[in-house]
Amino acid sequence: MSSATESPTTVDAVEAAHVLQTYKRQPVVFVRGEGVWLVADDGRRYLDMLSGIGVNVLGHAHPALVAAVREQVGELVHTSNLFFHPYQGPLAARLTRASGLDRAFFCNSGAEAVEGCLKFARRFWYTAGTPRPQFIAFERGFSGRTMGALSTTWDEHYRMPFGPLVPDVRFVSNDDPDDLLSAVSERTAAIIGEPIQGEGGVRPLPGRIVDAINKACAATGALYIADEVQSGLGRTGHLFHSAELGLCPDLIAVGKALGGGVPIGAVLVSARVAAAISAGDHGTTYGGNPLACRAALAVLDTLDNGLLDHVRQVGPVLAEGLRALAGKHPMVVEVRGAGLMQGLVLDRDAAAVVPAALERGLIVNRTAERVVRLLPPYVISAAEIAEALSRLDAALAAVQGA
Repeated sequence: MSSATESPTTVDAVEAAHVLQTYKRQPVVFVRGEGVWLVADDGRRYLDMLSGIGVNVLGHAHPALVAAVREQVGELVHTSNLFFHPYQGPLAARLTRASGLDRAFFCNSGAEAVEGCLKFARRFWYTAGTPRPQFIAFERGFSGRTMGALSTTWDEHYRMPFGPLVPDVRFVSNDDPDDLLSAVSERTAAIIGEPIQGEGGVRPLPGRIVDAINKACAATGALYIADEVQSGLGRTGHLFHSAELGLCPDLIAVGKALGGGVPIGAVLVSARVAAAISAGDHGTTYGGNPLACRAALAVLDTLDNGLLDHVRQVGPVLAEGLRALAGKHPMVVEVRGAGLMQGLVLDRDAAAVVPAALERGLIVNRTAERVVRLLPPYVISAAEIAEALSRLDAALAAVQGA
């Protein structure tokens, strides 16, 4: 057989031949993780300041998560939601107590959680006998890539190839309260927004917009959906960042951090919204299965056992270090975020920083074109933050001088 017809053997070649090419991957193959470090197939170690895009909050191979998942795999992985198992109820109780809401619906991802929020919001008004079709979303907001979540995602780059999307979505400024107040009406089922926009460039929701959301909901009865998929469950040092801002959501979407790497998402709903939902209104085959729920309980246990306090301690260390880098590198124009969700805003496209950092054994990513996003595992130490900042310093210097 000639070389032209031989089957590919390397990881990247096999993927290129057989995997749908929807991702532009970095040229590294990871095979193992240890805490905040990832290990490639050549043995090189990389400091992970992205944690699987905000997912691996306990780091890699955390003993509590390993033990829970390993035990559960040996007992029961999946049964479907046609039956009870011992872990879904306790997980729902933990999440509802922490959020101040009343019921949980489990799914498999943040995008699915947003889908559930949108469906439940419309169902609420349908049950009330006054159907409301409209959703208000924010410029630069990102809800996910399923059709409903994509419909409340602002960037046309994501939206345009897949239209027509769910109708009656209006985008408003994430900086102008009057724009929001004029848009919300008795037709509005819900306002959806991230307390800190992630894909939109690590943009915290301004206080004036928080006030406008509360005012608009009070005046029109519109529900508020807090998209806490990226900001929630400890990322900012608080379980739910919306509460820290003074928001009172009727629905909360969570995902990413919840399973520590095991896929799980959840919709948290208030009692009045839950009362409008009937059996059969929504469903999922895998959502809330024993394996995912055991993983999520292990994450919450670890947060309760001091990890959330640790995030509150090291978050300011990271932010202060990034501000020091901003003072050193003229191309850095702003540092923004909260806790361990930080963005370094450049005066240029940040794309070149990602490979420059990777060359120096540091994993970051770029979002909203000009922002270097950092979402490290919650277990990161002050010393590891210092090491990450040193490597990022070198990467920025290389890009600045290029």
